[in-house]
Amino acid sequence: MSLLQSLAASLLLVAACALAQEPTPTAPPDPQQIERKSDEAKPIDLKPDASGAVPIEQIRELLRRAEEKDLQNDKQQRDYTYLEREEQHHLDSHGAVKKTESRTLEVLEIYGEQVERLTAKDDKPLPTDEAKKEDEKIQKIIDKRKNESEEARRKRLVREEKEREDDRKFVLEVADAFNFRLVGSEVVDGRDTWVLDGEPRPGYEAKSREAKALSKVKGRIWIDKAEAQWVKLDITTLDTISFGLVLARIHKGTRVIVELTLVNDEVWLPKRVQLHLDARLALVKSYDEDVEQLYRDYKKFRTDTKITVVGEENRQ
Repeated sequence: MSLLQSLAASLLLVAACALAQEPTPTAPPDPQQIERKSDEAKPIDLKPDASGAVPIEQIRELLRRAEEKDLQNDKQQRDYTYLEREEQHHLDSHGAVKKTESRTLEVLEIYGEQVERLTAKDDKPLPTDEAKKEDEKIQKIIDKRKNESEEARRKRLVREEKEREDDRKFVLEVADAFNFRLVGSEVVDGRDTWVLDGEPRPGYEAKSREAKALSKVKGRIWIDKAEAQWVKLDITTLDTISFGLVLARIHKGTRVIVELTLVNDEVWLPKRVQLHLDARLALVKSYDEDVEQLYRDYKKFRTDTKITVVGEENRQ
């Protein structure tokens, strides 16, 4: 995926996930928090008013639980390797497909860092020389982390924690920035879910620069009733979203759909992401594409996993 596409997808996915999150309290645990944990197993019974609006307190509790699930999923995802296949359909000015290409990636977790290794293009294995370069890239990351000094590690962890804290501050505004309405219930992959629509709250003033984008997206979220786990998100931009100095713009109508799946009855991980991108970079290059990412072959990662060159198994 190109830089602009990654930027667009990242923003939309953050906005999407934000609909299902509210930051974990940073204050020390108190009796109320302890009591709240004892209620985690109890399903939430949403009770909307006559117009379908759900009281903000119920929304906050539902999203708080969903966010707790996200934290658990994030930690457990690091125990898995998986394959990601991305297919891009480049569209012409009439919306017809003019070119299709795909990439297949193996996703690894190395010293706490998620790393991608390209294994195929257009469903064809990489030539041996290209595959070797991918393996060398992975090995460099392993060597870098293995030989990392304590000071470098400390700075990296501080930087990563700051990024997480910035994310928490961003999602802190979500419950205030949106009006949520209970649409109803729906069965998704055999599971009963609540279906909520989120619309920007009129007149809301963002507290952070990043949160300004929230006024330009709307979304629908499906949350598992039994587990308070979001299982599907559908986000659409309502207006053009611009990005700083590179003058990148995501136009109105860009849409992303994210679906999760339950793996090994223990963790919810990505199943499919669909993105319709209408964007422009530096007022020169336009992007009009449909992108689909499929995730499969989730496997528990072993510390003794050996990195091999693609096709090497066939030669042994």
